[in-house]
Amino acid sequence: MTERRAPSGSADPADGILVVDKPSGWTSHDVVGRVRRLAGTRKVGHAGTLDPMATGVLVLGVGRATRLLTYLVGADKEYTATIRLGQATITDDAEGEVTTAVGAPDVSPEAVEAALTDLRGPIEQVPSSVSAIKVDGKRSYARVRGGEEVELAARPVVIHRFDVLDRRTTTAQDGTPVTDLDVVVGCSSGTYVRALARDLGAALGTGGHLTALRRTQVGPFGLDGAADLAALGVAHEEGAPVRLLSLTEACRLAFPVRDLTAEETTAVRYGKRLAPSGRPGTVAVAAPDGHVVALVEDRGEQARPVLVLDPA
Repeated sequence: MTERRAPSGSADPADGILVVDKPSGWTSHDVVGRVRRLAGTRKVGHAGTLDPMATGVLVLGVGRATRLLTYLVGADKEYTATIRLGQATITDDAEGEVTTAVGAPDVSPEAVEAALTDLRGPIEQVPSSVSAIKVDGKRSYARVRGGEEVELAARPVVIHRFDVLDRRTTTAQDGTPVTDLDVVVGCSSGTYVRALARDLGAALGTGGHLTALRRTQVGPFGLDGAADLAALGVAHEEGAPVRLLSLTEACRLAFPVRDLTAEETTAVRYGKRLAPSGRPGTVAVAAPDGHVVALVEDRGEQARPVLVLDPA
């Protein structure tokens, strides 16, 4: 990572991406609040919420890098998780009240694999009702906790990978015999892993919910580059700056890169269009010295700047 810190006495915050390993029990907003204090700026946002129970990769933008988050939030994600078969809960995870407990002491590996097959690839997923999705302007979880029955519409997601790593039979706290599956899930943005646990349990007739969830990857950003919040706090107390990925480093990791001439660089800095990149999706464009000046997307016969990071 490149060190980015505003000069002493400067009103301008640092700009860059910070990848944090979110601890259990923290909301994503809690992490944003902590990083605001550590970085000395309120201009901090995140690229995709993690539930309080979950741990793992949370991508934060600081300063001007908050503008990048719109283009990072849609990245594919990867998780490790534990699914408990034999019990269903109102939240589809271990934080909710158990609603059914039929047990699952002897579900076969073959039955599990058959159910997993139907949950791989492009699917229509109904999100968990206890989610942050708004229904008529009010969060779904707030409606459920207020006693309302909420049915959310299915949405298309893609499950690239859904595999069992390990399994064990155990007994839940209420005495129900259950089977715990340690799984890995690779999926498109917008996927609810809790809903996958629910749907796997439903397909097997046992009920199912998450007991653990850890996000290991968001696009190119993984746990190997994630900072520990406690360590960041200690370093801050000792006067060390928050270490961030620069805008250029983050863009080069997250997007294909197109090199520009000096003339093209000047044009992009003024928001002018270029010849098409010939690549689908968002492309980072770099000045002759190598630093990224903008993100562009092809629109017909031209590449249009969608985010100018280094304006004229």
